[in-house]
Amino acid sequence: MAALSRLDSTLRQYMLVTFNYWNFTITDGALRMLVVLYFHDLGYSTLAIASLFLFYEFFGVVTNLVGGWLGARLGLSRTMNVGLALQILVLLLLAVPSSWLTVAWVMLAQAISGIAKDLNKMSAKSSIKTLVPNNEQGALYHWIAVLTGSKNALKGFGFFIGGLLLTLIGFQYAVLTMAAVLLLVFMSSLLFLKSDMGKASTKPKFSEMFSKSSSVNILSAARLFLFGARDVWFVVALPIYLGSVFGWDHTYVGGFLALWVIGYGIVQTQAPKLTGRGGTGREKGVTPDGKMALMWAVLLTVVTGVIALAIQVNWYAEYTIVIGLLIFGAIFAVNSSLHSYLIVSYAKQDGVSLDVGFYYMANAMGRLIGTVLSGWVFQVAGFAACLWVSFGFLALTCVISLWLPKHTATTV
Repeated sequence: MAALSRLDSTLRQYMLVTFNYWNFTITDGALRMLVVLYFHDLGYSTLAIASLFLFYEFFGVVTNLVGGWLGARLGLSRTMNVGLALQILVLLLLAVPSSWLTVAWVMLAQAISGIAKDLNKMSAKSSIKTLVPNNEQGALYHWIAVLTGSKNALKGFGFFIGGLLLTLIGFQYAVLTMAAVLLLVFMSSLLFLKSDMGKASTKPKFSEMFSKSSSVNILSAARLFLFGARDVWFVVALPIYLGSVFGWDHTYVGGFLALWVIGYGIVQTQAPKLTGRGGTGREKGVTPDGKMALMWAVLLTVVTGVIALAIQVNWYAEYTIVIGLLIFGAIFAVNSSLHSYLIVSYAKQDGVSLDVGFYYMANAMGRLIGTVLSGWVFQVAGFAACLWVSFGFLALTCVISLWLPKHTATTV
């Protein structure tokens, strides 16, 4: 802590936000994998498992919308700490005897977890805008890429932890262990994060939750279909497909998906280099715009179509899934990182969480639609159908991205 206190205050706050976000993300990924695998073992159908996350995603939609407004009024450190406290509560709710873990009980816990996760994420992403000078867009792109990429790498690690803990100590002890870790993180967050970070200079009205920026609205629509396209085959259908069709056990499923998300996160951190734009503030180059986002969306759409076709005709299905998922993940990672930079760049400096919250509301809506379809489409039409739905969503992302500004605005 002594070494931390000697760092520049801006860097210190960035490190604290990132540490907070990292730990939350590990438990969120682990909990997702625990719930999917544990309830599949209990004999639940894929649609029933998807329904367990219905309120998680729905309340994520609500939380991002309202949470952005709360963050602007109360400060981002407070909304971040509330998210941590709620996640600890969720883990304790799930540590009850297995006979209590009814669908209704787990849906309630997941609803609270959805609120917690999106309060934490919205707060972390918004805080970067307040810590980087407005004229250093290359540095903003770099910091956003590092935060987003490291988060997703650790979410992948969380998938592995979830599968491993379920195998080694069982569901109840796993969630209790994660609750204890988060309690320590929560205490450090209360002690060291600035209480006024991200608070708007004037109290925004409730009606200001909805963005008035056309750039933010277009990007939000593209984000909705981008994340719907990922989750429609990744969230429920893929883990069940790997286990039921290929015979992979929990550790293999959790480990593979963990490695995928870790690799996905690493690629995200390198997005400024892969796109040839941006930097740490000292590197020359033009920061990304709507044309760059469209180009990467088209590439992702083509790759998804190829994977869907290969699975449709049963062409080396296991190799197609493994290799195709790696390629999909790398390209999706760049798409996601570009979007994450653009929204923070488009957002107003004062009360940044309002625009960021609205954008992540659309992100959560995409996840909600994708999660429900992942269980339903897989159950009624199979895995290839999930991929074709993903292809359709990505095509819509491309069409919407045509209207993104061709030159990135620093303020709106």
